[in-house]
Amino acid sequence: MRHAFKATLIGLGALGALATAPAAWAGCGQPSIQPATYQVGSDDAQLIRASTVTPANLGAQGIVGLWSFNFVPTAGPGDWGYQQWHSDGTEIMNSGGHSPASGNFCLGTWRQSGPNTYHLKHFPLAYNPATGAVMFKIIVTEDVTIDATGNNFSGRQTLQFYDPTGTTLEMTQTGAVTGKRVLPN
Repeated sequence: MRHAFKATLIGLGALGALATAPAAWAGCGQPSIQPATYQVGSDDAQLIRASTVTPANLGAQGIVGLWSFNFVPTAGPGDWGYQQWHSDGTEIMNSGGHSPASGNFCLGTWRQSGPNTYHLKHFPLAYNPATGAVMFKIIVTEDVTIDATGNNFSGRQTLQFYDPTGTTLEMTQTGAVTGKRVLPN
């Protein structure tokens, strides 16, 4: 018992010495190490200076939150509203450009596709407001990039309109999409 107690004290003393010892360097002169962080979502491992980390390049969490969006198509009607991007890779959109009777909510899924860039795919259903019948099954894709402030995004959006069975492509609409983060203050 006495031997075990002595060994424990020696071990604790060694740990204490390691914790308080100055850092050792294998080179000559001052070390040239800069603080860095891993960039999440890249195909290749890369380090960036910690001083350049902004909310926009904190990996997948950069897109998470509530955004006000505006879709400006190359032709046809646009759309606007709110998107909530969730940390689990899901998304929900409330379209202000569509009546609730014709379908104004859609659900989606997203992934980070590069530094500060995100790919979204979501699935609105368009209803005939008079009959309630499905008119179109729509697939919306967005590829957006968050700016250096972390509070704005911009990119491209494509809408593919399918017949109610989802088998025949009826039309495609493309355009620009922008977003502004909705802050709680």
